[in-house]
Amino acid sequence: MSVSTLQASMKNTPMAPAQWVIIGLCMLFNVVDGLDAMVMAFTGAAVSAQWGLNGVQLGMLLSASLLGMAGGSMFAAPAADRYGRRPLLLAGLSLSGLCMLLTFWSQGPGSLMLLRTLTGVGLGVVLVGANVLTHEYASAHRRGLAIALQSLAFALGVSLGGMLSHLFNETLDWRYVFLAGGVITFAAMLAGVFWLHESQAFLAMRLERLTSESAPVQPRRRLQYRQLFSTGQWQKTLSLALAFFLIMFCFYFVMSWTPALMIRNGFSATQSAAAGVLLSVGGMLGALLMGLGAHRFGSRRLLLGFLLVNAALMTVMVPAIGVWSLAIVIGFSTGLLLNGAVAALYTLAPQAFVTSIRTSGVGLVLGLGRLGAILSPAVAGLLLDARWSAQGLFTFFAGSQLLAALLVWRGGRSI
Repeated sequence: MSVSTLQASMKNTPMAPAQWVIIGLCMLFNVVDGLDAMVMAFTGAAVSAQWGLNGVQLGMLLSASLLGMAGGSMFAAPAADRYGRRPLLLAGLSLSGLCMLLTFWSQGPGSLMLLRTLTGVGLGVVLVGANVLTHEYASAHRRGLAIALQSLAFALGVSLGGMLSHLFNETLDWRYVFLAGGVITFAAMLAGVFWLHESQAFLAMRLERLTSESAPVQPRRRLQYRQLFSTGQWQKTLSLALAFFLIMFCFYFVMSWTPALMIRNGFSATQSAAAGVLLSVGGMLGALLMGLGAHRFGSRRLLLGFLLVNAALMTVMVPAIGVWSLAIVIGFSTGLLLNGAVAALYTLAPQAFVTSIRTSGVGLVLGLGRLGAILSPAVAGLLLDARWSAQGLFTFFAGSQLLAALLVWRGGRSI
């Protein structure tokens, strides 16, 4: 069966239990991704206290996994277009799990930074592989929901990391958080060994290559990247990659700086922490709503709506902080819209690329998104040091959402 025939047969076919098993496994992998990626945020204070780290050193440790994820997404994950989604997913889980376990014995910030970077490389591979495999296994009418569930799973993984940190940071040691995370990661990898199957779309594509005299069996990486910028493809590639950069640029600003800016505007630490929880809870609901509405309204239309409404809300965020009840509504809505936008772009990205270059394309898009996440907190800090007001900051980042909407509208019309 050819790739096109397989896709046509799955277009309106009801989801079989075997498909949901694969999607459930990808959700498990995203739980691991969220746990391993953000665990440093929950253990950073304990690590800093034990080793006497300054702010720059701690910031580098916090960014190390994000840098690794960007590299893994852009440069390692594309190998899945040659060797398959399953082996790369298992390799990514193995690398991140091993590095999490080795972190238990790290002797200083240098070794910890190296391990966090390598953990991120594995996580970047897993993030792209799980996204692509979910896209290729889900039927068309459930694809948006299936991919949105992956965003939910990532958020659950972050919450699990917070719970483990709360359990171990004070009773044992921060190292045990990483030890537990490594064990969970290897358990997920073993589940993949036994129950994860290769993408049928990839197998059909490989069969087409083997039976075609003109097509190469294993395209070189250079050729894969050249195809991403070929005629008819380059506009979608660049538009989605830059849009995701801008979305994550804004997302990490809101998630990282909103609580601190609330304290600067006179609210208590308890109220600022509550705002962070509201952003997270709203985010989970936003991902779920995107998934439920994607088939009916279209992921691209929902993404444009999320971006435009969120840009408007962010311009009134600072005035709303003065009224606690209004701040709750806007904070919750902002989290909903931002996470809904991320989930929508996760849905759109695999659709923009054919099977032979899908993980290469998705890897490039998600990798640039991670770069936006890395730059965002630092840019916000520099602007604050330059005496920008909170209103100016939120307006600046709202502009990034308008630009992202323009990119999606102009470059993604054929998706």
